[in-house]
Amino acid sequence: MADDQIELMAHLMRRVGVGARRDALEVLAERPYEDVVEELLHPDELTDPDQDVFDRYLPVLLATELPESPGSRWIYNMANGPRPLREKMALFWHHVFATAWFKSSHARAITAQIELFRENGLGSMRQILLDLSRDPCMIDWLDNSENHAHANNENYGRELLELFSLGIGNYTEDDVKAAARAFTGWTFQQPWPRYPYSEGIAPIFKFDETDHDFEEKTFLGQTVFDGEDVINVIVKEEACARFISRHLYNFFVADEPGVASWVATPPRDQDAIDILVATFVDSDGDIREVMRTLLNSEFFKEARFQRVKSPAEFVGGVVTLAGTPQFPDFSTTELWRATMLMGQALMNPSSVEGWHTGQEWLDSGTLTERVNFAVKNLMDTSNPGVASIIERVAASGDATPDEFVERCLDMCGPLQFSEDSRATLIDFAEQGGLLSFREGVTEEVEGRIGRMVQLIVSAPEYQFA
Repeated sequence: MADDQIELMAHLMRRVGVGARRDALEVLAERPYEDVVEELLHPDELTDPDQDVFDRYLPVLLATELPESPGSRWIYNMANGPRPLREKMALFWHHVFATAWFKSSHARAITAQIELFRENGLGSMRQILLDLSRDPCMIDWLDNSENHAHANNENYGRELLELFSLGIGNYTEDDVKAAARAFTGWTFQQPWPRYPYSEGIAPIFKFDETDHDFEEKTFLGQTVFDGEDVINVIVKEEACARFISRHLYNFFVADEPGVASWVATPPRDQDAIDILVATFVDSDGDIREVMRTLLNSEFFKEARFQRVKSPAEFVGGVVTLAGTPQFPDFSTTELWRATMLMGQALMNPSSVEGWHTGQEWLDSGTLTERVNFAVKNLMDTSNPGVASIIERVAASGDATPDEFVERCLDMCGPLQFSEDSRATLIDFAEQGGLLSFREGVTEEVEGRIGRMVQLIVSAPEYQFA
């Protein structure tokens, strides 16, 4: 049976990353929880594995024509890298600031945007919004390159307020117009054509002062002149603190309804949101401080299995549990496609609203894809993760059907299953009778444990983080 510290660390690692195997959890559980959180909050102090390994042994992942290659590499790093929160914050901002490859067909530009989120995902909200506003991928996605001093395009100004920072009901149409005027001239320099010159050069930001409206504007009741002024005003608004805090709660704590309904639907836990808002305001929008408050809070620690795993989390978690590939191989190239079939094409969301989360991740088609992926990756009992589960189940000696089920749930999570799901697993275990190791770990015993693991990852409860 798992102890409380193991369960808490398992919960933490599912949320800041995609999960961790039992051996890693036991190492983490020897340390104070707050110390582990603090280390996670400072990913720059940790070292990534040699990323050149991809270039040398899997050059197919260097391709930048389509998002599959960088997307697969991203999922691999979520599952195997030492800086899970860095990758997870990039996924969070990619969801909030959804930008897609399909419009520009320039994967290098969106790859650069994701790298921006990695580098500054735990920084100040002010800098995050400023970087976003100068990002060529976003400028192209929301047409700010078509936003001219004497012919405004309001797309970016509107989405900045509606979906990126304040939410509906916290600004007026006049504020949208003022924001659009403030961002005139914020454009980008076109990169060289991919062929025959290079497919690896990203566009760069360019401020065209000849195309900027330098006149005074009134935005949210304050005088502004340019986009940086607009961002400074936004971050000071309590509405911004509430909007971002609710997004963080939805992504890291528990499923909320879709963002489009927030204006009419109160938060699931208003007290929790108030705590996050207070930290946001007190820290002047420091996301690292807000995340420190969130991860150390009781409402976070208690919210176990309250979120449906996104496809990226699910795929990364299965890869982690299976323990393969520990070294990039050709199967790595299939990770992006797996999440796409489950409804989440990384770097290619269907609209500026991002993905619909929670129960909307699951339908008969996507659930089938999830189960098939999990079973395929865990059916080989020689895989390091499965082999470790078998070894640990065997280490405790003979097991009754009930004990057999409990040990496997413990090693695969620890996981919390309903009585009905447990009964199903116990029925299967009873078909083989006592799980005996008197003759060692025989092929039959390996098969029984392997099939039990496959049943566990096929269960409804395994869809939750």
